[in-house]
Amino acid sequence: MHSSILTGTGDFCVAANDHKSALFVNGKFCKDPKLASANDFFFTGLDKPGNTTNRVGSNVTTVKVNQIPGLNTLGISLVRIDYAPYGLNAPHTHPRATEILVVAEGTLHVGFVTSNSENRLITKVLSKGDVFVFPVDLIHFQFNPKHDNAVAFAALSSQNPGVITIANAVFGSDPRISPDVLTKAFKVDKNVIDYLQKQSSGLITTKASSLLKDTMSG
Repeated sequence: MHSSILTGTGDFCVAANDHKSALFVNGKFCKDPKLASANDFFFTGLDKPGNTTNRVGSNVTTVKVNQIPGLNTLGISLVRIDYAPYGLNAPHTHPRATEILVVAEGTLHVGFVTSNSENRLITKVLSKGDVFVFPVDLIHFQFNPKHDNAVAFAALSSQNPGVITIANAVFGSDPRISPDVLTKAFKVDKNVIDYLQKQSSGLITTKASSLLKDTMSG
């Protein structure tokens, strides 16, 4: 089996010395090609807006291997992202995919941060028809700085790109990361960490989005 079929679809794939115990593949088992049909390669619904009535004001509709079985082993997926006015797709990473995004409607302030030790922010304001690339595994975001809705579509270089929302992972892990670890890492008082951990459903609030909007207009 080609190595590309075995990589880039899960967080890890532990080798099994006993093949009889190998009950999981890094990806999905394959249907007999003779039984494949057009519906295995088809999805409908990306014309429908996602529900953005949530704390961050955005919604991601995914089209991955779970939605299109024919994507298995092909190393690609697609998403639609809807943004309410001042909506935010909070800082996150895709551990297994590079992302290329195109703005279909509205305006987006996007950016990503390079790896240590430079940690350089690379950012741009995009308009309808503009395209931007987020390299694999780098922290990135999209923010709608306008009082109108925005829509974007993005392709990702994995059938299962994965997503790690930074705030949720750091402050909302299960079990929780010790406050002693986080107070030292962030150099803040333990009360701040306690507060942030209580926001485990999502650190980025409407207030935070407002602050980012003020930064953009300043």
